Amino acid sequence: MGMKKLSKKERHKALVKAIEEDPFKTDQELANMFNVSIQTIRLDRMELRIPEVRKRTRKLAKEAYSKIKSMRDVDVIGDLVEVNLNKNGKSIFTPQPEMTFKGKDIVRGHYIFAHANSLAVAIIDANVAMTGFSHIKFIRPVRLGDRLVAKAHVVRSKNHRFFVRVYTHVGDQLVFKGKFIVYALDNHKFLKEN
Repeated sequence: MGMKKLSKKERHKALVKAIEEDPFKTDQELANMFNVSIQTIRLDRMELRIPEVRKRTRKLAKEAYSKIKSMRDVDVIGDLVEVNLNKNGKSIFTPQPEMTFKGKDIVRGHYIFAHANSLAVAIIDANVAMTGFSHIKFIRPVRLGDRLVAKAHVVRSKNHRFFVRVYTHVGDQLVFKGKFIVYALDNHKFLKEN
């Protein structure tokens, strides 16, 4: 449900604020939010010199990928858009048709898990990091067309172990949560023995 109609000036101010708070909002979501047409949002963005969501995402992703050390870009599931090593991170993932159950529009769970797991590993400041333990819960099914936004936070660390929580949302709805223990193996005896 959108908000009441705003004047152009008020809408521009609110649009800038909405995109600052969530740079991944699509034109459709913004149009619904402000109770205007998609074309109005596009014109507003052009006037305010705000790039479309793909360009905003690419810019943030470029910055995020430059920080990760624990995995290669091609090993990341989804698009990293924020990385603060040993602290937190954010990733966006839009499942594709081949990721669903045959004949259904429900996304298979291992893709949702892989998205969260790769984010948990990517935020660790180590050349080699791997998941040693996970405790996960699927809250509701994810459907084709849903855009997953995962946020990871390092809750604590001890020696070479990092305790990471990941919450994945579709819009405002929580769809997945997980606790991960990620091992930073750079100087760990495991690497020296093998």
